[in-house]
Amino acid sequence: MDTTTERPQVTGFWRAVAAIVWKDLTVELRNREVISGMLVFSLLVVLIFNFALDLDRNAQENLIAGVLWVTFVFAATLGINRTFAAEQDRNSLDGLLLAPVDRIVLYFGKLFSLLIFVLVVEIIIIPVFSVLYNVNLINPLLLVVVLLGTLGYVVVGTLLAAMAVHTRAREVMLPILLFPVTLPVLLASVQASEAILSGLAWGRVAGPFNLVAAYDITFLAIAYMTFDYLVEE
Repeated sequence: MDTTTERPQVTGFWRAVAAIVWKDLTVELRNREVISGMLVFSLLVVLIFNFALDLDRNAQENLIAGVLWVTFVFAATLGINRTFAAEQDRNSLDGLLLAPVDRIVLYFGKLFSLLIFVLVVEIIIIPVFSVLYNVNLINPLLLVVVLLGTLGYVVVGTLLAAMAVHTRAREVMLPILLFPVTLPVLLASVQASEAILSGLAWGRVAGPFNLVAAYDITFLAIAYMTFDYLVEE
């Protein structure tokens, strides 16, 4: 096996992925459309739930993990809706698909740029959430769960966004396709987060945590194998 030819191919692959990520970050820094929309929406959700649950402190303690993930999911869905739709609106999607690189490069470029957007919003929301709900979310294990759960949601969301971008009602179609497929990783993420916030032993966290990790690996493999076919159709 000739490793000298493989290394330039691998280097070229990740260089192309980095170019797409850099393009998306540059556009976002110029327009501030995706992150600002996600952030405002997330803050509104956190505030609404805080006022709604303020009357019942016991209910608030029991629902903190669920409210946290509802906030992340709604914000991420807004970002995912714009992942390929923005390219379609600018008539640049066809140009990206015709670029002389593997089409899977486009998937990973969009995946990483969207993941960065969502994580930026989560980094801002977590301290605000901690203050409003009087709970310490700065827990290394909880942050790992948030990262893995977010990754799983974005992995599937990016794939389905590529499939729904050519439909007329893509803003409606994407959540309809996305929520049922991502339900396992969301439920596991909520269960793991709730167990961590309750101070339970690792044995109670390990099951949903392993499910989230397995989900991420499985759908990354599925996306790698099917993305070319989806964008071609």
